[in-house]
Amino acid sequence: MSWFESFVLGLVQGLTEFLPISSSAHLRLTAAFAGWHDPGAAFTAITQIGTEAAVLIYFRKDIARILSAWFRSLTDRAMRSDHDAQMGWLVIVGSIPIGVLGLTLKDQIEGPFRDLRLIATTLIVMGVVLGIADRLAARDETGGRHRVAKERKTLKDLGVRDGLIYGFCQAMALIPGVSRSGATISGGLLMGYTRESAARYSFLLAIPAVLASGAYELKDVGEGHVSWGPTIFATLVAFFVGYAVIAWFMKFITTKSFMPFVIYRILLGILIFALVWSGALSPHAGESGG
Repeated sequence: MSWFESFVLGLVQGLTEFLPISSSAHLRLTAAFAGWHDPGAAFTAITQIGTEAAVLIYFRKDIARILSAWFRSLTDRAMRSDHDAQMGWLVIVGSIPIGVLGLTLKDQIEGPFRDLRLIATTLIVMGVVLGIADRLAARDETGGRHRVAKERKTLKDLGVRDGLIYGFCQAMALIPGVSRSGATISGGLLMGYTRESAARYSFLLAIPAVLASGAYELKDVGEGHVSWGPTIFATLVAFFVGYAVIAWFMKFITTKSFMPFVIYRILLGILIFALVWSGALSPHAGESGG
């Protein structure tokens, strides 16, 4: 992998990680469209550490408060009813599904799941799901001619059941094209949470999963065409770009609809299918590079 490739892929990772459009799919597609080797699941997981570092900094006050309360709850029974302490436990509970499925499906994640036809399918299907969830949220928020506005849930309403559902939604993002934020936000909206609450828990829930996945994949750097230097460079680029994107996205979702992302996902999925069916793009483009 050249330094230019690593810069572009780091830029793509930073731009797409927090948007509900799938960063892993866009890394795979960028390489395929450019005629580069598939960067692979290991490169993707490690560059996500960069964007996750942006989450740690952006939500540093929330994270510090949650960690402090959680650690105190281990020895102080009175703290176990504290909302922040409960959030710590709920992040752990919600991380279980992706941890189990990530190890179980490792071979599929690194192989069949990277087929461009599957990516196109998940882009379209999850785009439709996100669109439905967004419309339901908008209906509750605005009410209508014959309907009063309905109050939606916040993170103070989050319990073990919803935490596990969020976790299974996140686990769906093991398939490129689903989108970690897209799946968890959609799940949150369908369960009745506000846009801001769904996004906030989505980003907090991703921290253990992304850091563990990136650490696990470190051993594979240097194999094939991906080396340490370009991988670290791409991770740094992803961090700086990702921080800017997350700050923008958290402001965007408080007043705007997810429909632009829904339309983008569906159109991109249709484009991929058209290119594959016409023979202009192989569904396994770049995979031979290892």
